[in-house]
Order: sequence, then structure tokens, then C-alpha cells
Amino acid sequence: MVTEVHEPKISVIGVVKSFGDKRVLDGVDFGVMAGESVVVVGGSGAGKTVLIKHMIGLLQPDEGRVVMDGVDLKTASPQAALEARKRCGMSFQEGALFDSMTVFDNVAFPIRRHRRDVGPRAVAARVRECLGLVRLAGIEGKMPAELSGGMRRRVGFARAIALEPGILLFDEPTAGLDPINTAAIATVIDRLRRELLVTVVTITHDLSLAFRIADRIAMIRRGRIVAFGEPEAFRASPDPYVQAFLNGEVPQDEEEML
Repeated sequence: MVTEVHEPKISVIGVVKSFGDKRVLDGVDFGVMAGESVVVVGGSGAGKTVLIKHMIGLLQPDEGRVVMDGVDLKTASPQAALEARKRCGMSFQEGALFDSMTVFDNVAFPIRRHRRDVGPRAVAARVRECLGLVRLAGIEGKMPAELSGGMRRRVGFARAIALEPGILLFDEPTAGLDPINTAAIATVIDRLRRELLVTVVTITHDLSLAFRIADRIAMIRRGRIVAFGEPEAFRASPDPYVQAFLNGEVPQDEEEML
């Protein structure tokens, strides 16, 4: 009898990254399976954003590798790495919209850049479809300055799904938002995963978001993964830092730093 082996959609293998004398990632290892929602939590400066930039290929590790859909982003040819990255949509912190462009042009940007064979009518149809998926139909003509913080995040989501990626990465999608907008963002992320059948990785310090959307939660501390498991297993982790983070406390070994 042959046992079917499922490879992770994304593999982070022994990733090390330093900036000058500061080691930000110190041997990070974890995998994300196809269709899974994984949330990486941790305090400020823990290495979360640096990690997600490695996963999208914006940074290269000093040691280790990131494999996406079987493509090693460090050793692949530039064309193969580009094709792998195009299968991954990313929503940056606070949406990262182009302020001088309308909502329509922001969402259309990746299509026009990477799918130049797509005509104007098809671009317009895709933009409307993407905005509908994030519940923002009819705002194509607005400028980013006219939108609330939560709406700007969702426009960023619409742009991230414009090329129909199989992987979505979210960097601090609820940072600075009130509880109502945070709940709305969680609903949209969960809906996108279920309706589009995508793999999702979210970087956040927001535990309420993590427990709402995650199949598994990873905790990063000082550049290392110190806990990784399903939400209830994560809650029960014996790691003292995880318990301090869950309870909003300062770990004993960090009190002297305050």
C-alpha cells in the first residue's frame, strides 16, 4: 500500500537573517500546508515582518531557504522565482496603497504589470470582482485618502488577490484598527480563504485575530519559533513566554529591559 505524502505549500527551513550585528531570524523552521491558515504572532521586534518578507522573496536569507510550491526562492532562476512570487499575493501593513491612484487603478496595478495580454474590459471586470469579494463594490473611483483605515486594508486585500494567487500573505492587517474594523477584517480574511481556496499566512500581534482565523498558530521570539500548533494546543503551551504573551504580562527575563 502506497501512502500519499503531502508536501507543504510553503516551507521555511533553517532561515537565518542578520542586519549588521543584529540577528533578527535565528534558524526559523515551519511549514504551511495547502489550504491552511497559519498565523505567526509575536511582540514588536520579534522578526515577524522580516520573516514574511523572506516568504514573498523580498529578502534573501543569510542561511537556510524558503520553498514555495516546490520552488526554492534562493536558488531558483530569476524567472522561476518571479513566477512563484506571482502565485503569492501580499497585503502590506496599512494597505500600502498608491496615494495618487484611484482605488480602481490600485487594484488594477498588478494585472496591468504582469498580465499585459488582458484587455481593458477584462481588467475592469476583474477589479470589480476583487472589490466585491472584499465587500467594497462601487468605490472604484475613490482615492485612498477618502477611505477609512479598514477600507484601505480591504482595498489592499483586493489588490493582493487580483492575479488569482494560490497563497495570500497578510502583514499586520489589523494594526491600529478599532475592534469593529478588526472583526470585519477577520471575517474578510476567513471568507477569502474559504471562497478562493487559498493558503493564508498572517503576521500579527493581535491575538483576537489569530484565534479567529488560524488553523495553527506559531509564536516567534528573538528570531525563533518557540511554539507552533492548533489554537487550543497553543493556548496550553508550557512555554512561559507564550503564557506571558497570552496573559498580557512581561516575561521575567525581559523585565530588566523595561
